Amino acid sequence: MNIEELKQTFDLLEDGEEKYSCVIELGKQLLPYPQDKKDDEHKIYGCSSNVWFNVKQDGEKYYFNFESDALIVKGLLFIIKLLFDGKSGEEIRKINAMDFFDELGLKSTLSNQRQVGLSSIISKIEGLK
Repeated sequence: MNIEELKQTFDLLEDGEEKYSCVIELGKQLLPYPQDKKDDEHKIYGCSSNVWFNVKQDGEKYYFNFESDALIVKGLLFIIKLLFDGKSGEEIRKINAMDFFDELGLKSTLSNQRQVGLSSIISKIEGLK
């Protein structure tokens, strides 16, 4: 799935419940996360759920792997991966992820605590050099 396919899918969904169900299904597509990276060094703080983040750099491009113990968060992480994976630091800084979540109709359905957690994850990615 790519960004355009994701947008098309969400355009077909009528309400927040359908969107949440779709997000949960997306989370099931995350690649397995390495157990040895489930540590404090890779943990993202500020999230209501446990979230781990691993990044690999190949030249100027960054590649991400995520894990969470919450199904809805795994889906949000899948979307973040679609937005940022394989991009350079410069490309990453040009992406407004929260606007994209708003465009999908997800931002308004997220609790304040989830929005804070999402912002923490995005800030960590945007901070890459």
